[in-house]
Amino acid sequence: MIAKKGSKVKVHYTGTLKNGDIFDSSEGRAPLEFTVGAGQMIPGFDKGVEGMTAGEKKTITLPPEEAYGEKRDDMLFRVSREALPEGYTPSVGDPLRVATDDGGALNVFISEMDEEGITLDGNHRLAGEELTFEVTMVEIA
Repeated sequence: MIAKKGSKVKVHYTGTLKNGDIFDSSEGRAPLEFTVGAGQMIPGFDKGVEGMTAGEKKTITLPPEEAYGEKRDDMLFRVSREALPEGYTPSVGDPLRVATDDGGALNVFISEMDEEGITLDGNHRLAGEELTFEVTMVEIA
């Protein structure tokens, strides 16, 4: 059986950045389960597993536009330290959830800090990165 759009698959994977740092892996966990082409995965990963067979191993390298997109400057927000919750001591890298003007919420992280304020980044942490996945197809249904 070959993985195609609509196939339910299970894969093991290790994701690395261009510099070789591992950013995620299913090692030591259950395989990742998803339906190919259902939009559950980043586009390049979805396309990359199409055509694989059970037991097959493959390296998939994705440019940013096939992964989490390019970093967008319009997703950077500068706030004063007074805008942070009372008693909170911020650190670069901290994840936060902020209210939006339309009543929703946005997940951000602290990307920079100085005496005057803090820069919040609403981009995905892997935006702008080339990603490489070592994938092993475990099962196709």
